[in-house]
Amino acid sequence: MRIAFLAAPEGVEQVELTEPWQAVEAAGHEPVLVSTRPGRIQAFDHLDKADTFPVDAVVRETSPDSFDALVLPGGVANPDFLRLDEKAVAFARSFFDHGRPVAAICHAPWLLVEADVVRGRELTSWPSLRTDIRNAGGTWVDEQVKVCDNGPNKLVTSRKPGDLKAFCETFLKVFADQGTG
Repeated sequence: MRIAFLAAPEGVEQVELTEPWQAVEAAGHEPVLVSTRPGRIQAFDHLDKADTFPVDAVVRETSPDSFDALVLPGGVANPDFLRLDEKAVAFARSFFDHGRPVAAICHAPWLLVEADVVRGRELTSWPSLRTDIRNAGGTWVDEQVKVCDNGPNKLVTSRKPGDLKAFCETFLKVFADQGTG
């Protein structure tokens, strides 16, 4: 499988990028870092700068059709920056439009709220997003990992870095079960 990881130029929570990335590689799949600008992205460890990572593709220059699935890492600033970029919002929305699986952790569902794809869906996130998810027509649950198939695609969500092991295991299984790999 070729799996897009969508991240803003800065603000992604490093562990929510690196652990899923490593899980994808360990499973024999190809992770691709997609961002809104070329160059490198600046990751964070909570509010402190961490490492930088090279961008493989720029969202305005790549087609969602070239990917089997999408992973949205969190970080408070990351989805907030992404939801202000129309091309990033459209990129994420297209996975729902075409029935491709999506996995989002922590604050990442903010981008899904902006893309108007949580209506009628059941998902989890960092607790501060619950009102935004409810206001967008979704049902927020407090679970380590939630798989929702009430929509055009499978949506896998988790709450926080402490859920990463379950998140990675679950999204890899869901992606494989979708026949994308």
